[in-house]
Amino acid sequence: MGSLQQRFQTFLDQPSLLTDLLGRLEARTGVKRYYLATGTITFLGLYLMFGYGASLLCNLIGFVYPAYVSIKAIESTDKDDDTVWLTYWVVYGVFNVAEFFSDTFLYWFPFYYAGKCLFLVWCMAPVSWNGSHVLYQKVIRPFFLKHHRIVDSVISDLSGTALDAASTVTREGIVSYSLSLCSGPCSQLPSSCASGSNGEKGIKTPFVLLYSGTGPYLARV
Repeated sequence: MGSLQQRFQTFLDQPSLLTDLLGRLEARTGVKRYYLATGTITFLGLYLMFGYGASLLCNLIGFVYPAYVSIKAIESTDKDDDTVWLTYWVVYGVFNVAEFFSDTFLYWFPFYYAGKCLFLVWCMAPVSWNGSHVLYQKVIRPFFLKHHRIVDSVISDLSGTALDAASTVTREGIVSYSLSLCSGPCSQLPSSCASGSNGEKGIKTPFVLLYSGTGPYLARV
């Protein structure tokens, strides 16, 4: 117990956004930051157990502070902190996907949001047994190294299919637009659609309908 208390006190003495805020409160109120932190944690814990809007508060705790320090990490020249917070966001994303499918059942567990908040705080804690580091090294990284080639292949196939579909839709759209510009049957020579040579009802347009091995397309005259 004493060791845990000493670790907590050591954390409060380290410079960070939260400890700086506690330091200012300590200077104004005269209450030691240890008691301020303990009281705040106790209040948040009770609110997460019994308060209204516990889900929103839990999500804010898991997002706002990590987002702020992630921006600071991006702007800093040190790249080690970038790795730390990238790891956190990977774990956070995997957790949210898993929660999406299990939230309907977990929601009914007593003190679910208090447990979720403790999990997120563990994942962002500045300690060697940081939750995001442990989960990434023990679970996510081995899974990724085992299956990333398959995932890359699937993504490549999906990208190729999407590009082919987009190309087909674009080509069909161009053909439809070119046909709408023609005033007569489009089996005439392509130049007739551009020059309007369909009797006196022809429409002059700046385009000509041409044909190639891949199909019809519009060309500007």
